[in-house]
Amino acid sequence: MAGLALALQGCIEPFEGEFVNFESALVIEATITNELKNQQVVLSRTYEFEAEGPIAESNATVRLLANGNAMAFQHTGDGVYVSQEEFAAQAGVEYQLDITTQDGRNYGSSLNQLTSATQIDEIRAERITSDLGVDGMGIFVDSFDPSGSSKNYRYEFVETYRVIAPTWSPISLIGDPEGGCNVIKVPNTTDERICYATDYSTAIILTSTEDLNEDRVDNFMVRFIPRDNYVISHRYSILVRQYVQSNEAFTFYETLNELSGSESLFSQTQPGFLEGNVFSKESQEERVLGFFEVASVDEERLFFNYDDFYPGEPLPPYVDDCNPSAPPLVSMGGTCVLRPIIESGLGVYVADNAPPELGEGPFQIARRVCGDCRELGTDEPPEFWIE
Repeated sequence: MAGLALALQGCIEPFEGEFVNFESALVIEATITNELKNQQVVLSRTYEFEAEGPIAESNATVRLLANGNAMAFQHTGDGVYVSQEEFAAQAGVEYQLDITTQDGRNYGSSLNQLTSATQIDEIRAERITSDLGVDGMGIFVDSFDPSGSSKNYRYEFVETYRVIAPTWSPISLIGDPEGGCNVIKVPNTTDERICYATDYSTAIILTSTEDLNEDRVDNFMVRFIPRDNYVISHRYSILVRQYVQSNEAFTFYETLNELSGSESLFSQTQPGFLEGNVFSKESQEERVLGFFEVASVDEERLFFNYDDFYPGEPLPPYVDDCNPSAPPLVSMGGTCVLRPIIESGLGVYVADNAPPELGEGPFQIARRVCGDCRELGTDEPPEFWIE
């Protein structure tokens, strides 16, 4: 992604990755944080190229061991295990995963402690030109640890944005109740004009202050949005999360990024395995993929409108070109044309087509995404949304 910087500096310990022929292996994804919440562990299986996707690992027994105590996790579906009780990781406590899969095999992790906490000082949006000459919006973050003990940082973001369907109409079409190929106009009570869509970051975003004079993250870009990306067309919000990582966790993600450029390596087809700090308790030969970390996290959210940075300028192109068409009611062979399109939900009313040209019908229609924003999001604004 243009403008997405990866600052990897300092003396980070070497990390050994090993690749072998494909075999089904357990994949463990777990980041326990200092947030008071139901913590999460995700279990799945690697899969071959021909497979449709990762296989969720169900019916496992998942526990988090902490200074002699065990916290149980319950399966909520799709390989996601959530702690039965809310808790926040505490400094000075050693945490370890303990997992028994449904076939009775036992897995664990190395001992981990919570990393030092560093707050985000500021996140901000700026209109910039990327290194590739692309006009767009950069999202920048600043933070500072006066103790100098954090050093390694990983970022994630969640972006939410307003979507306005460009051809939404208060009028809708339905098949004529009297039958035949006719369609009739009725008030539109089903389609929505304004919605809110949410996307999650997938790239691994890392920076280190190891070689700097102080533990300060300054003007670090976590997101670049090209000017022609429709997500900034109206009102946009981004939640940036900053994780402080141990050297071991940082090196794992650095290696993962070099191999794939995306955390989806956990669920993508791979030629082998990147070994982390999770393992089989029964066989040193069994390959286990993933990483368990205990990380302090801080987060900040910002909002901006398109007009804040592009006043009076044309909006970015919509996700669809929304060029309307006017299918005839009946084909030359006598088959209904427009009515099946409307009743299948593929097309929505745009305007009357008067007078129709040869071969056209009486109504202009467009793809549903052009007239019903729920194809991209939900019509209910999120709880955090502010104007």
